Amino acid sequence: MASGIVIIDKPSGWTSMDVCAKIRGILKEKRVGHGGTLDPMATGVLPVFVGQATRAVEFFEHAEKTYETVLRLGITTDTEDMTGTVLTEENVSFTEEQLQETLEAFRGEILQVPPMYSALKVNGQKLCDLARKGKTVARQPRPITIHELTLVERGENTLRLRVRCSKGTYIRTLCKDIGEKLGCGGCMESLRRVAAGEYTIDEAVPLQTLLETERPEDYLRTVDTMFRNYPAVTLTANQETRCRNGNAFSVSLVPGTYRAYSQGGEFLMLAKVDGGVMSTIKSFFQV
Repeated sequence: MASGIVIIDKPSGWTSMDVCAKIRGILKEKRVGHGGTLDPMATGVLPVFVGQATRAVEFFEHAEKTYETVLRLGITTDTEDMTGTVLTEENVSFTEEQLQETLEAFRGEILQVPPMYSALKVNGQKLCDLARKGKTVARQPRPITIHELTLVERGENTLRLRVRCSKGTYIRTLCKDIGEKLGCGGCMESLRRVAAGEYTIDEAVPLQTLLETERPEDYLRTVDTMFRNYPAVTLTANQETRCRNGNAFSVSLVPGTYRAYSQGGEFLMLAKVDGGVMSTIKSFFQV
């Protein structure tokens, strides 16, 4: 049965669940999940977990994401992107100094109010469902971290930005807030995710390519690639037995997180070492 992670370059117009449904069909595997929703208009890196690899989806919840976005200045919409109804139109006028000061204000830890057009739930109802009915409800600001916010290019009424951010960041809202602080308003014109966790756009396969290939399983990556920044360690036969039984064991390793492998090279678990003892964070061996 198919198992692994396929890094999709999601096309515009597809939901993340649309992509999962299509992959579920071509790989004939019911267990399929994605690593972080992309809006239908957005493109780029969408890790899709298949079969046994779905056990690793939970570790993607806190993965950093990197985006390239175009902010359209002078226009605000109800969806905070160019797909929505235009609410205001303003002249665009600010200095380079004002722009740099504004971008600096959004770097680091900030508070962000989630948009109405989002899948977040309030009292059991999705905000987007309420928004489509013309309703607006109060949303509490949430802490996020903007690790990187770089101006790539400035156009006549656009800013092309590169953003590396924490989980839960809405780039649409970031664009809106930047435009608001600049005094002219703004909304997101385009969005492309260029990295998610350990995976980059250079590793991604266009969805159409996957659909057309005779061997889509060849694009599956092993689940341990998701943890490749952690050091690898090969267990002894006795240690492997204890690992498979869910038991901790002594090791001569410095404290930290490790990828643990069998003598035959099978990825057994993501493990932690503390006080000379290795224990399981999550096991991935075949039962």
